[in-house]
Amino acid sequence: MAGGVWEEVEVKVPASEAWKLYRSLLLAKLVVEAFPDRFSKFEVVEGDGSAGTILQFFLAPGTAGPASYKEKYTVVDDERRVKEAELVEGGFLDLGFTVYKVRGEVIEKEGKTEECVVRGSIEYELKEEAAANAALISIEPLRAIMQAAADYLTKNYITNV
Repeated sequence: MAGGVWEEVEVKVPASEAWKLYRSLLLAKLVVEAFPDRFSKFEVVEGDGSAGTILQFFLAPGTAGPASYKEKYTVVDDERRVKEAELVEGGFLDLGFTVYKVRGEVIEKEGKTEECVVRGSIEYELKEEAAANAALISIEPLRAIMQAAADYLTKNYITNV
């Protein structure tokens, strides 16, 4: 069984500025800081933030499920402003999912150089015997992360006007 969900968030900064955050390890740091009830920390297992980088996220004490999970950046494309990460250990993989990918795209808004859209999506596949676990998939956590990133960007962007 396979499926997917997606969401878009408008950001009041140029796409080039939003991409600086989305392509970097600062995004993982921001996620941990913005959601202390969900995450306690993250560590770079391997890499520098480019494709091939592996991160381990540690969940906050008392959070249901595994204590941590690892994700690998499979795509970090500066030209198209696309980043993809795939779970490689723990998390949904422990619940019968065979694939769990998160994709972020930073898209220029036509005619508005000081604004952009961030599109986040989740693609998944799971074993037939775990099909009921598809109900666990929600865009809300990703939407919340995208909104936290948008708020951070808006607060910290200094215009050159």
